[in-house]
Amino acid sequence: MKQNITLFLSFLFLGLNIGFAQSDPEKDVVQLSLVDQFVKAGDFNSAYTPFMELRKRNPKYSLAIYSNGEKILGDKIEKSTGADKKAFIEDLVKLWDERAEHFADKTPKGVFGTRACQLMYDNKDVLGKTNTELYDCFDAVYKADKDSFTNPQSLYTYFSLMVDLYDAGTKPAEDLFNKYDDITEKIEEEVKNYSEKVNVYLEKEEAGTALTGKEERFKQSYQSYLDAYDQVSAGVDQKLGERANCENLIPLYEKGFEDNKENAVWLQRAAGKMSEKECTDSPLYFKIVNAYHELSPSSKSAYFLAVLKDREGKTSEALQFYDQAISLETDNFKKAKLYKLIGSKLKSKGRYAQARGYYRNALKFNPSDLTPYLSIAAMYADSANDCGDSTFNKRAVYWLAAEEARKAGGAGAKYVESYIGRAPSKQDIFSAGNEGKVINIGCWIGASVTVPKL
Repeated sequence: MKQNITLFLSFLFLGLNIGFAQSDPEKDVVQLSLVDQFVKAGDFNSAYTPFMELRKRNPKYSLAIYSNGEKILGDKIEKSTGADKKAFIEDLVKLWDERAEHFADKTPKGVFGTRACQLMYDNKDVLGKTNTELYDCFDAVYKADKDSFTNPQSLYTYFSLMVDLYDAGTKPAEDLFNKYDDITEKIEEEVKNYSEKVNVYLEKEEAGTALTGKEERFKQSYQSYLDAYDQVSAGVDQKLGERANCENLIPLYEKGFEDNKENAVWLQRAAGKMSEKECTDSPLYFKIVNAYHELSPSSKSAYFLAVLKDREGKTSEALQFYDQAISLETDNFKKAKLYKLIGSKLKSKGRYAQARGYYRNALKFNPSDLTPYLSIAAMYADSANDCGDSTFNKRAVYWLAAEEARKAGGAGAKYVESYIGRAPSKQDIFSAGNEGKVINIGCWIGASVTVPKL
């Protein structure tokens, strides 16, 4: 009898355990609806208890558990301090792990992994995290899912941690420069992606077709990403700073050349970095460029050869290789980048007419990148004293410069103001009697400008 009672109690407790473990569909619906309402109302504190209950009882029930939970725990983190803050941070990281476990196909590692790493970085003092731990977090995510690791802020943080570790003597120069190349190439991929999206709408507008409200919103969203990547790119370059100078690069690449002379990626990156940092006087640059061109003749290798010829003072040969680089490139985004690079090379040598042609082609192949307008404007402004036949006409060149800078949109606003400030004033226009006149600007500019009306 005692044995039967024990057996009965065992089955009873087993049944109770199964009952408690199972989900209650009606309760799940009500509880999720309650959480949704609290979250929409901004009452995250009231949402917390039903969210936690549903999360524990039925974590597979709905993706909304995790989207709401991110907001609820984010609010808790913002409003707490000390040990409580630390616990909520750790729980949010855990929540993203749970989301990945139960909704893997809707939780890309590169997106949610970087959120976790960035959250820990932003709160590293609270969590007691070291730079090594944080770098390893980003590095693991980058290696696991590079494609969706696209957050501009996290790309910068990832590289910034590498620089900090290099400065601390934890990472060698080779790792630093390799990671710089990884990040800049990744940024360029994303810039290309969003540039192509923006260009679709720009081409539609250019054809005279107005964008729908939805299209305009998409265009603005994509442009905001381009602006963010521009800032990150500048930040990454600034963070690297003088660490990538010829004094550091040449010994590093000399040491690695023999082991990598059959490695096209290594040769391309080494040639690119030496070209960028003006280390092209070194015999090593000649060796690397020629090895790269022999191993993998391409648009990039032709460009590096052009830089080499430019350095040797062989201008016509350099231009031939520059043009060859452009002709070998089939991707419009990369072609535009080449045109802009070559334009900048020519601009630095004072060959403004040729530079302008390359800049205009850059705009043609990637109209979403407006920076060539600023370069053209700068060349006009720099030529003001040479391209006018009177004091008034010399200063009138600044109106042309302002016109070009204005085409660059918001980025050109401060330049427009500066150029207008150097152009003839209203008093100058009145005194010269030039109101509304068309002034022809000579020399390489070969353009006209209409004097503003008073």
